[in-house]
Amino acid sequence: MLFAELMNQRKIYFYGSLCLALFATVMLLTSDKKDETFSELVKIALRDVGNKLLLSNQDSTSLILPVHQIEASKYQLSFEKELTIFPDTLVKVVQQSFQKANLPSHYQLEVKQCKDLEVAYSFLKNASVEKDIIPCGGRNMPQKCYTIEVRFLEKTESFSTKIIWIVLLSLSILSAFVFFPKKKKTKQLDSTNERFISLGKFHFYPEESKLIMASNEISLSKKEVELLTLFVENPNKIIKREELSKKVWEDHGVFVGRSLDTYISKLRKKLSDDDSIKLTNVHGIGYVLELKEVDL
Repeated sequence: MLFAELMNQRKIYFYGSLCLALFATVMLLTSDKKDETFSELVKIALRDVGNKLLLSNQDSTSLILPVHQIEASKYQLSFEKELTIFPDTLVKVVQQSFQKANLPSHYQLEVKQCKDLEVAYSFLKNASVEKDIIPCGGRNMPQKCYTIEVRFLEKTESFSTKIIWIVLLSLSILSAFVFFPKKKKTKQLDSTNERFISLGKFHFYPEESKLIMASNEISLSKKEVELLTLFVENPNKIIKREELSKKVWEDHGVFVGRSLDTYISKLRKKLSDDDSIKLTNVHGIGYVLELKEVDL
């Protein structure tokens, strides 16, 4: 009873771990899809920002260069030509474009000079207006080559969440292997824990494809081993012909109807030295391995 309870617990842990692994995988895939959608929205919003900044410079012809994602939550906007940046206008158009795209309201923006990558202007925007840090209002920046970089501070939480799901996925897969339900060993395994099965007066070595009785060793073919293993696992029980054929010959080429009878006949002959073992044909149904208790 205790063994059965332990096995049931192992199965519960095993299937629970598989469910957790499946859930973690779905969450990771969903997270990746959300990140992809978010990235596309950011690039659209930044191009809108770039367009408005160029229009504020009376420039409707020069190009906005492709927006690049330079880090997990950081994006860069750059321009074909030099422009003048008005901090008040920059803050306003960024806020408007981000709101339209429904982007997070917690971000840090830096304007960098192309020549030396020095930060010429920056500001911090929070969900709470009281926490905004927006310096240098009204002080225009001279016409130069600039790049604008935006880091979304709320996205770090998404990255941390992804790490958590990865850890959970790894742990659940590991747990599934640890609690994988072990196949119950054949009851006839000898108490000395050697690799044979006691079968009447014989010692049956499935891995070595042989039977041993006293000093007599009998070799077995692969099919004979597979058939005898099925019989040993189900002593004194009728095994249907269809089941024997399916388990031994499935995926091993064409099965000829008389093949089973031929191998059964060979096994009978090899087991004939022990009168306590009978491999009996149950007409029209299958075969049964009859075992009688033997005094060794």
